[in-house]
Amino acid sequence: MNTTANVLHVGATGLVGREVLARLLAAPRVQRVVAPTRRPLAVTHAKLVNPVVDFDALPAAADWWAVDAVICTLGTTMRQAGSREAFRRVDHDYPLEVGRRAQAAGALVYALNSAAGADARSRVFYSRVKGELERALETMGFETLVLVRPGLIGGDRAEHRAGEAVAGAVLGLLGPLLPRAWRISPAARIADALVDAVLDARPGCHVIGAATLAG
Repeated sequence: MNTTANVLHVGATGLVGREVLARLLAAPRVQRVVAPTRRPLAVTHAKLVNPVVDFDALPAAADWWAVDAVICTLGTTMRQAGSREAFRRVDHDYPLEVGRRAQAAGALVYALNSAAGADARSRVFYSRVKGELERALETMGFETLVLVRPGLIGGDRAEHRAGEAVAGAVLGLLGPLLPRAWRISPAARIADALVDAVLDARPGCHVIGAATLAG
């Protein structure tokens, strides 16, 4: 990518998203960070643009769509979403629409925080939605597409997820005994992978698996 880059980052309020945002703002090679959110971010920075948006009605003509790259860390859980339809809207439709609009404005690179097991043919709804998003992005023709597929994500979430907390505790104890692909993927390492993917973009579609991200 060019010496300086303009990056659109969606999902900046989540566990991985906060790590990504901090890295982008600190990176000398990043000139501008566009982080659309539902509510204003608490952080301010000279190179941060923070449009407040409705993801169900994204503005088509906003000038901030004109970026070099997209990093997407949008995601929810079935419990938070409340239904399969709502989950699919957040984890599939929003990331895809963001990609379409940014690409139409000139973006050549897209880096997605997906999930281990993402497979459009999976019988597991969560994995199938993630896989369908990956497949849709692959058809769009980005010059560079990077699919980061972490396992269970480690870090301090703003909200408590009981199931993940239990699983994290178990995996934390067993970590050294497990294959790398089964270990916890620290949010910081996922963020590093996503930011490196856009700043040192290589043509083609690249997959970064959980084994690479393991702590």
